[in-house]
Amino acid sequence: MTTEVISIANQKGGVGKTTTAVNLSAALALQGKKVLLIDADPQANATTSLGFHRDTYEYNIYHVMLGTKELNEIILDSEIENLKVAPSNIGLVGIEKEFYKNNNTDRELVLKRKIDPIRKDYDYIIIDSPPALGPITINTLSASSSVLIPIQCEFFALEGLAQLLNTIKLVKQTINRQLEIKGFLPTMYSGQNNLSKQVFADLAQHFENKLFKIDDKSYVVIPRNIKLAEAPSFGKPIMHYDGGAIGTKAYTNLAKAIAG
Repeated sequence: MTTEVISIANQKGGVGKTTTAVNLSAALALQGKKVLLIDADPQANATTSLGFHRDTYEYNIYHVMLGTKELNEIILDSEIENLKVAPSNIGLVGIEKEFYKNNNTDRELVLKRKIDPIRKDYDYIIIDSPPALGPITINTLSASSSVLIPIQCEFFALEGLAQLLNTIKLVKQTINRQLEIKGFLPTMYSGQNNLSKQVFADLAQHFENKLFKIDDKSYVVIPRNIKLAEAPSFGKPIMHYDGGAIGTKAYTNLAKAIAG
């Protein structure tokens, strides 16, 4: 199979973006796929969610995008076989300034060029994008074959979605003609909550063919789950923190829907 590069993107914060990047990566790896998780968010939450802390690695994705390191020089082995991580750091917030300082005319393609030499080493490359539509997110979209959009089942969930879809369309038209929307992933869903049901119904109405299916009758939704919320503080994906959690089942189903 050809390597699939999937950006997890939404300019809204708190929608389960990093949770999805980490747990989808782990679930794919546990299904025997070779996976690289690239943390392209300066908050570095995906990095710490897999147990890596700032003093455990010297170089990160900032150095790669700056051009002083190659991607394979910063990659770390996670506790999960088949899952490797390209860590991030708060210093990444300074990359935009560096781009302009160096008058980098191809700044939207920096990450793509760094990924290309190692692409064939993996089945999936998952990129956790920052919650903004700035130069880093444009880089992640330019480097990707598809984008997965988490949408929380709460008030104002679809607010700002038009802006994100417009950005994706623009990147597809100008920089990356291969870019497709992989799908929309409802997150923080509660079956007892009428608002959750309404947001999901709205999503299904507008994007039914872009929701991930478990079977002919049911869709993948990520539930509100205390175990999912706790797992990052232990530096573990949900599968290793609590294999029986409903969050584990949800992300396993998502990985199956993506890997086929």
